[in-house]
Amino acid sequence: MIKKVCIILVCILFVLPLSACSNSDSTSNQPYERTFITMDTVMKLRAYGDNGKKALDESEKKLYELNDMASSTIATSDVSKINNAAGKNYVKVHSEIIKMIVASQKYSKISNGVWDITVGPLVNLWKIGTDKARKPSDEEIKSKLPLIGYSKISINEKDNSVMLMQPGMSIDLGGIAKGFAVDEVFKIYKKYNIQSGLIDLGSSSIYAVGKNGSGDPWSIGIQHPRSDQSGNYLGIVKISDEGLSTSGDYQRYFIQNGKRYHHILNPFTGYPVDNGVMSVTVIIDGSVPDNGMLADILSLTVFGLGPQKGIDLINSMKNVSCEVTTTNYKIYTSVGFKNKFSNLNSDFKFSN
Repeated sequence: MIKKVCIILVCILFVLPLSACSNSDSTSNQPYERTFITMDTVMKLRAYGDNGKKALDESEKKLYELNDMASSTIATSDVSKINNAAGKNYVKVHSEIIKMIVASQKYSKISNGVWDITVGPLVNLWKIGTDKARKPSDEEIKSKLPLIGYSKISINEKDNSVMLMQPGMSIDLGGIAKGFAVDEVFKIYKKYNIQSGLIDLGSSSIYAVGKNGSGDPWSIGIQHPRSDQSGNYLGIVKISDEGLSTSGDYQRYFIQNGKRYHHILNPFTGYPVDNGVMSVTVIIDGSVPDNGMLADILSLTVFGLGPQKGIDLINSMKNVSCEVTTTNYKIYTSVGFKNKFSNLNSDFKFSN
């Protein structure tokens, strides 16, 4: 699966034109704000406090660095080097890339392969999210399936090297890189003692630091999966010192002969996941290590598993909750999610 360029609408006065962002006010109750594009999406950072500008400067630099090493479309990236050496030799890469791959393998095992970063050949085949998106033939898809399999990734953590064991394999870290980046930015916020702020990486990978400028939890509007109308939310969640990730079939897709083909791919069939799910939102408490990375992995994993198995997985984990929205407009929730959820859109109903 690859991560989406998600459009969760953040219903706080944070989505501002670039010209409205200010980095000049150093008072503790005024935010420093930064908006820029990397990882193929719009990044929005907000930090309160005298060290806010320093935190944003370092965070922006780090995000560009992570993009340069994790992108599958940059020829000099670590991921491209790994893919180009598939079936040939080990490649030494940054420790950050190793950490993402190790975590991916862990949750591939937990999900019995529903989550799998080796779907790169399928991603390249479908090209969903580009102007070359198309429905491949059954034969094309079948020819790529033997290249899929997380167990075919060999890692040597001692020297930070990795090898894809079969020629033609490729990995795609799009489903984990932004979540990992959230964690890295939060480390920088802590370094500069930022106790209030928002890390919004593409509006799909979010971490809410403390409370907002009014002293309240941050309010995040989750997009209605079948509406592009501004302000038409599925519902509102309130989070503080928590991470959030949303995966949906509405962020990158095309429709052919009345059928929606989206970018979240099933590693077993080679086709987009087709299990009646159209969006998943996962919320994880800040006490959980690697919060952002885990939220990204789990939102896609739950999407692939479906409502019952997905929520069973979340309920087996501490300090994690989720909601699953299905194509029949029902909302399924894990233990604890409803307490954070409000203003449910009248188009939807909670499942009993």
